Order: sequence, then structure tokens, then C-alpha cells
Amino acid sequence: MSDAASPQSVSPAQDSTAEIRARAVVSYLPGLDGLRAVAVVAVIFYHANHSWLRGGFLGVEVFFVISGYLITLLLLAESTRNGRISLRDFWMRRARRLLPALWTLLVGVTSYVAVFRRSELGNLRGDVIAGFTYVTNWFQIHTGSSYFSDFGYVPLRHLWSLAVEEQFYLLWPLLMLVTTKIARRRLPMVGFLFLLASIAIAVACGWLYRTGPVDDITQTPNQYFSFLGRNVSRIDFAYLSTITRMGGLFIGAALAIWWRPWSVARARIASRGAALDIIGLIGLIGLGAMMWRFENVVAGGQEGTRGYDLLYRGGFFLVGLASVAVIAAVTHPTAVLGRVVLGNRVLVWIGRRSYGMYLYHWAIFQFSRKIAGGELTMPQFVALMAITLVVTELSYRLIETPVRKGNFSLWLRSWRGAETSERRRHRTRMVAAGVAVAAFPIFGIVNLSTAKLQLDAISQSLVDAQDATTDVLAQPTATTRPATSEPRSSTSVVATPTTLPAARIDVLAIGDSVMLGAAREMSKYGFTVDAKKSRSFKAALEIVNYVKSTGALGDNVVIHLGTNSGTAADTMDAIFSVLSDVDRVVVLTNAVPNRDWEEANNTLIRALPDRFPNVTVVDWKLLVDPNPDWVYDDGTHLRPTGQVAYTEAIMAALDRPLVPVSTTTTTSIGALD
Repeated sequence: MSDAASPQSVSPAQDSTAEIRARAVVSYLPGLDGLRAVAVVAVIFYHANHSWLRGGFLGVEVFFVISGYLITLLLLAESTRNGRISLRDFWMRRARRLLPALWTLLVGVTSYVAVFRRSELGNLRGDVIAGFTYVTNWFQIHTGSSYFSDFGYVPLRHLWSLAVEEQFYLLWPLLMLVTTKIARRRLPMVGFLFLLASIAIAVACGWLYRTGPVDDITQTPNQYFSFLGRNVSRIDFAYLSTITRMGGLFIGAALAIWWRPWSVARARIASRGAALDIIGLIGLIGLGAMMWRFENVVAGGQEGTRGYDLLYRGGFFLVGLASVAVIAAVTHPTAVLGRVVLGNRVLVWIGRRSYGMYLYHWAIFQFSRKIAGGELTMPQFVALMAITLVVTELSYRLIETPVRKGNFSLWLRSWRGAETSERRRHRTRMVAAGVAVAAFPIFGIVNLSTAKLQLDAISQSLVDAQDATTDVLAQPTATTRPATSEPRSSTSVVATPTTLPAARIDVLAIGDSVMLGAAREMSKYGFTVDAKKSRSFKAALEIVNYVKSTGALGDNVVIHLGTNSGTAADTMDAIFSVLSDVDRVVVLTNAVPNRDWEEANNTLIRALPDRFPNVTVVDWKLLVDPNPDWVYDDGTHLRPTGQVAYTEAIMAALDRPLVPVSTTTTTSIGALD
């Protein structure tokens, strides 16, 4: 490939092929590390507390653009220097760069859960396998694990973005290998095609996305579509799938073809660093503004409300444009933005460790908080970030760098050799850091002490009860499109449900892990139980809307939610407004000791009959307190005696005799986590 292929290249007559090949080297670009730092800090702030930077998740899109640019640039440089691309060498470099830290994370998380959260171990299995094989994004889409769900213990949820990138790393060299062979002198046109591909993805994403609130029952079915024979959430597919997120990678690749540093340095544009600084600064300000103002998209994803349509209708493309503006500036040899602003030591230090920081921070945050969406206070954030930085630095120095440089065995041997004073000092520092990391499980125990870790017996009881539940949204009905997906809660083992009957459901019971424990007992009396671990009130809103839209909603509904977090009064009002024409709705209060939200939720529940005359409250909290033998040591989940008492209390509220039905058909109505 000659430099004539680039709009900024000099005339081929001026440079020999040997000179062109010699120049095709991608030197270290500190400004790119600075941009990585901005992206990872934005993501971390968003994960810590959504209110701090509501659009911080857009940092992931910035990572995609950087990857598209840098990987394409490296492949072009290799092709120019050597006349070919070595797939083996490329994939080996990527493996040495990515696998050590990932495997460390997966082993660490699995070990931690096995020791301290055994009740979650079975549910972690699929996440670990998906993480090892880089298919986490498709696994989450396939199982209905909403990225926007704030509930459930999900220490590996963030691996979806790494899966997108690794799939890109697997396929992109093959495309570039073909491209450099058949279109060596038409690369600018190839770059234009990549840009068109990015635009096409943005258009397709906009077509896929559906706006509209789920509290309008006509909208709920529109939030799903059939993909490979399964019903999947449109918003989850748009956010998680490799297909819809390739736009940033494509636009970065287009820039790499048009903007190669070894060509830019010798072209007319080489003296226009000031102009590039202005363009890059505008792009950087644009990124900051979008991260600051995309504040409604999380609520939109969680509740299915209108949210920010712009995100899925060109928003990601705008982030890509802003990112390439910054990249063009920071890779220019004379631009100040790359050398001084984003190339400062602090940002470069963070950027060089951004991969490990991204990997470890989420899992460490999750060790400290019970659910995915729990917001950290500033003191908690500072403490957890200190741990994250120590773990990241240890991983970077002791695992990632030695493996990446191919001298891991040499490094091990050096520690067995003669002890110099410097080596002793280095070892002392490493031991001190290791002690800090070893202390982390103790820190986790202290933070989790108020959470009262689930006993293995609880987990087993929930697994045993699962086949007595029903997943409504996943089932075909006589009035809706076939639904073949089986949305997965963050912890439940999904049984194979039956088809939702065309007849109306006599008693629909919607609950979380507390009701799940009693599902088998309830099924004896004809309940259709849809209970999932870690479910929230927000998920119930979609369930009741969907069942009502199919005409299957009967005269009796039972709801028991609120174990995992607090909820807002308007969310409850939305649910019970939908159920206002149901003859009888039974709602249970919560027994969740040492939870800040217990009393707040129960106060809202006890006030429901004042606004909704068809609501009857079973004060489960008052029933459980004098009967501790009904629940396990966590004070919440039901022992066998509690399962019976729980069912009897609900039957009494429904004014029904305790007479088991002769035959029972239970179906799964499709739970969202």
C-alpha cells in the first residue's frame, strides 16, 4: 500500500516504497491514553452514582471509537511495512493484552462468591462462561438480563462491552486482510464505506428502538421483537448487541484510513495543529456535554418510559463524531491537545491502566453493595476507588505487563535470584500492596454484614420452587405474537414453562424471592405464580400491563415486592392504577430486617387501600415478627413452616377456603428482573 492512498499523503514520486514502509510505524500516542482516561473516569462515576454523571456510560462508546481507530491503524501499518497482515501475531498480541486481567477477574470473583456469597454461585456460572468466551453481550440479550436493571447481584455485567470489542478483534483483521489485498489503492473509498456503515447502523438502531411509556398497555408488546426465534427487548438489543454497537468501531476505522500519523506528519495539514486543537476541543466539550445531559436514558431503559430518544436515534453516532474529532487532534504531531491537555501525566497514568480499572471497579463496587443500582456515597466511593487503584496497579505491574511483554517467566526467575537492596524494597512495596488486597475480603465482610448473606438452604429452596412458577412475557398467547425467550433474573434457575392459556388467569401472583420460596405451596391452591429473585416493583408494572393487554388478567392479583430496594410512590400508583378494575388485589408488606427501605416501602403499601378500594393489605411484617421460626436467619426468606403460613395468609385475604385444587397448571408469565 502506498501513501497515495491517503488524502494527506505526499506524492509517491517523492518517496520510495522503502521509505514509505519505514515510516509506517505507529508511535506511542499519549493523547489517546488521556482520552481513555476521560472515558473510564466517566464510566466509573456513572457506575458509582448515576446522579453524578448521568451520561457517563457514553464513555464506553468512546472506547469503541478508539479501538476502531487504533486497531485499524495498527493493521494498516503492518500491511504497509511487511506487505501482509499476520493474523496469528495480531491475535496473540490481543490475547496477551486482554486475557491475563480478565482471567484474574473471573477467578477472583468466582472465588469470592464461592466463599462469601454461596447462594449466588449457581447463578454466576453462566456469566463466568460467557465472560471466558467473550459472548457476555449475547448471553445477556438471550437470557433477558436487562443492562438497565438496578437489581440483583451482577459482578460481571460490565463484561458485555469487552465481548463486543473481542468479537471485533476476531473478525476485523480478516476484513482488513481482504481489504488490503483487493483495495490497496482505494482505501479512501473503503473509509467512506466504513462511514456509511456507521450511518446505516445508526439508522437501523433508530428503527429498532420504540418510544412510548409502558404504562400505556398498547405499548408494552412493542418493546419486544423476534430475533433468531426469541423475543428480546428492543432497548437491550440496541444497547448490547455487537450489530448495533459496531457504529463506533466503524467510524473509528474510517478515521484510521483517512488519518494515518505517518502520512499526516509529511502532508500540508502537518502545520495546522492549532486548527486541529480547536476541532478537538469542540469535540471534547461535546463529549462532556452529552455525558452531562443524557440524563433521562436510564429511567427510559429501566421503566420503558420515553427516555431520551436521541440516544438511540443518532446519539451514539454523535458521540462517535465527537470522539473522532478529539482523536484527530491528539494524534496530530503539533497539536497541543494531545501533548499537553490529554497528554498530561495523570491522565496518561490512568489511561494506560484503563483496561484493568474498567475490569475491576465494577466487581469491587458490587462486593460492597447488594444490588447493581445501589448508589455509593462519596466516602464509600473514595474507599472503594482506593481498593480499585491498588488492585489495578498490582494487576498492571505483576500480571498484565509481564505477560504482554512476554517476559513473565523471566520475571518469576528474577524473584528467585539474588536479593539486591532495590529488589528488597520492591518486594516490600509489593507485599504491602498484597496485604491491602488480601484485606479486601475482610472489608467486604464488614460491608456485607448488614446484608445478612443468604444461607445455602435458602438458595436450594428457591431452586426447588422454580418449576412451580410462570414466566408470562416469555409465553405465546392466543392474542399476541409467539414469545420464545425466557428472560432471566440475575439469580434464578429458569424452568421450562408452559404456554400461557387463552383463558383468564384466576389468581395471578407476582413476587420476588420471598414469594418464590412459597411458589410450590401456592400452586397447590391454583395460583399462577410469577416470582423471580431480585425483582422490583418496576418490573411488576410491565408484567401487569402485558397480561392486561392480552386479556388474560383475571379477578384476583397478589403482589409481594420490595425485598431488594425502595420504590417510589408514583411507581406503585402506576401499578395499582392499571389494576383498578380488578376485583381484588392483595399486597403484602415486607420483612427485611436492617434495610433502610423496609419501613418506607411498608408505609406506602399500608396506605394503598386509601387510594385504591380494591386493594387488601396483608401485613406480613407484623405476622413474621412474633414467629421467627417461619423464616431463615436472614429474617426474610421462608422456611417450610413459613411457606405454609404465607399461603394461608394470602388465601384468607382472598376469602378462599384452604382446599387444594384437583389439577394445577402453572405457567411463567415472563419476569423482568
